[in-house]
Amino acid sequence: MDIDLTGKRALVCGASKGMGRAIAEELASLGAEVTVVARRGDVLEQVRSALKGEGHHALALDVSDTMTLKNKIAAHVKDHGPFHILINNTGGPAAGPAHLAKTEDFEQAFRQHLLAGHTLVQALLDGMKGEKYGRIINIISTSVKQPIKGLGVSNTIRGAVANWAKTLAGELGPFGITVNNILPGPVDTDRMKEIVSGKAAKTGKSEDEIIAEEKAQVPVGRYGRPEEIAQTAAFLASPAAAYINGINLPVDGGRTLSL
Repeated sequence: MDIDLTGKRALVCGASKGMGRAIAEELASLGAEVTVVARRGDVLEQVRSALKGEGHHALALDVSDTMTLKNKIAAHVKDHGPFHILINNTGGPAAGPAHLAKTEDFEQAFRQHLLAGHTLVQALLDGMKGEKYGRIINIISTSVKQPIKGLGVSNTIRGAVANWAKTLAGELGPFGITVNNILPGPVDTDRMKEIVSGKAAKTGKSEDEIIAEEKAQVPVGRYGRPEEIAQTAAFLASPAAAYINGINLPVDGGRTLSL
């Protein structure tokens, strides 16, 4: 099976920690030259310097600042492109019910997730077309298939991103570019710790009780590990996954009940 990424360039968002960092490390281990993107330049440099291989770069950016993102990515692509792999990954919106969310909460999440992803796709697209190889992978959520209680804004925006990606998959397939979504279930990251802490505060239960309840909903009985999401992303980014396009792939230990 061909999962060698030697000669491929990847841009990985949200790479300072958690799933994003694990994906960057996995792609680099398979031979890709990786540009890591996140807001904290000092942490990013530590991530970049620890990656296996050579030719890696760090780019400190707030992806929700669309105009700055557009300009800086265009300059980076000119200097270090073309890119073959794009990992759209960013922190999730704050928890809370949809009916209590402010309109600006939806606007901010839409900008951070969908508009940022779209800006990045447009910046990298000509290079992917020229190389006749493109892998656009969006890290979303199982809420695409089954809304998660208490994550109203996230449920809404993730669905929009999923439909955007499905549309792109049909448009870009003829150019050798695939577009797929990974839907992580509960994964042992800082984001999950925040969700657990929020639930404990609202319910009066201990965090250990909340964690036990969360794990009880997962058939394999545990949280996922960031590297398990990374391995899935690496496969979808590889030549071996050339005929996989337009899918929403849950990586959740079987928690999602829908097909």
